[in-house]
Amino acid sequence: MTSKTFTIDATGRAAGRVATEVALLLRGKNDPQFAPHILSENRVRVVNTSKLKFTGKKLEKNLVYSHSGYPGGLKQIPLKDVFAKDSRKVLRAAVSKMLPKNKLRKPMMKHLTIEP
Repeated sequence: MTSKTFTIDATGRAAGRVATEVALLLRGKNDPQFAPHILSENRVRVVNTSKLKFTGKKLEKNLVYSHSGYPGGLKQIPLKDVFAKDSRKVLRAAVSKMLPKNKLRKPMMKHLTIEP
């Protein structure tokens, strides 16, 4: 497999649609020699994540959860606040959840570059 770099402009596009496209490219499913057990050499660069579009009331209704590891340490932050602070976190989490939950996920995520 040969190394390819893809650049995706997220301006005015829905976050889930962009994440789906990124996950497909990171996985290597666009390549005719796709094999699920082999790490793809594709590199993906996403630009303008601060201009992502959210439809409906997703920004107000959706919550981002984090846990400190201690009892009672669950925190719920509205998606609106997380997106305003760092738009890259929202897309990175969406892409990560779309990739397979195995040893290849971390190396695949290292091939992803996100710019606000």
